[in-house]
Amino acid sequence: MSEFKIYNKSCYELQELSGNSIDAIVTDPPYGISYQNHYWDKDLPKRQIWEDSLRVLKPGAFGLVFSSIRLMHRLMVDLEDSGFIIKDVLFWSYLNGMPKSRDVALDIDKELGIESKVIGKYKYVQGYKKNGADNYYANKEKFKYEPTSELGKKYQGSGLGLKPAFEPIILIQKSIEKKLNVAQNIIKYSTGSLNIEETRISYANGEKTVGHNPHSKGRVASNIVRTEEFNDGFDKFFLIPKVRQKKEDFNFHPTLKPVDLMYHLVKLVSFEGQTVIDPFIGSGSTGIACLKLKRNFVGYELKKDYFEIAKKGLENIKTEVSYMLF
Repeated sequence: MSEFKIYNKSCYELQELSGNSIDAIVTDPPYGISYQNHYWDKDLPKRQIWEDSLRVLKPGAFGLVFSSIRLMHRLMVDLEDSGFIIKDVLFWSYLNGMPKSRDVALDIDKELGIESKVIGKYKYVQGYKKNGADNYYANKEKFKYEPTSELGKKYQGSGLGLKPAFEPIILIQKSIEKKLNVAQNIIKYSTGSLNIEETRISYANGEKTVGHNPHSKGRVASNIVRTEEFNDGFDKFFLIPKVRQKKEDFNFHPTLKPVDLMYHLVKLVSFEGQTVIDPFIGSGSTGIACLKLKRNFVGYELKKDYFEIAKKGLENIKTEVSYMLF
């Protein structure tokens, strides 16, 4: 039966963990983009946490690190400079991302000292909860405008960015031990390979096996994890919907990741009975996936409110796992 330990403290130094003791890392750290003006997302994590993570991971261990499109390159540099090998980038693709642009034409009116025209009203709904999220001005009525200046009309509807439709997840690995090959490293540490078998994509109903070397369990998962069907006649990708905010009343974490997504990721980089670490547990999706999949889990969360969310979520499955809470 799986166990977990979660710590309500900073993850830096990982003092509770000894070197070469952890089998994998799966984590969703701050993106450094000040998401919804949250203070904890002001900056990328210090490089120290990746150096600490490298120390506690076993040789050959794999990891998955969520990031943002804008700052993925800087995080990758930090990971590489800390000693990790960049193996790939997975793309969690979805079609219900929140547009982050605005109508520049209205800015032009304002700059020219011309008042834009009110053409109606609408209910402002933000967040992923059906009918809006209570903590994001749900159902607040706002005015809808259109430009009135000639220049504003020319640029009506133009903006500054595209609608986001994916999040990058960086696949990393700690080098295998020197003078060992992959097989020797696995024999010694049980790490050094991805769990391809457990993450295969099942064939569609009625679909025959395909490929030059067909497998009864399905296709090898690709580096695209998507939400919507591509209608290309067959499925090469793992399908997972984006979570709605506050789906459970107690969980108000603003960047909540679907547990089903975490199932897929945890299975990819670990095997049953192994231990996975998440230095930024947030609401605990990684930990829940680990326990459900018979992996042990170690996590850190500095913010008390989010720690309590994770604690409650893990306690909800306490009949399935044994646990230790610190």
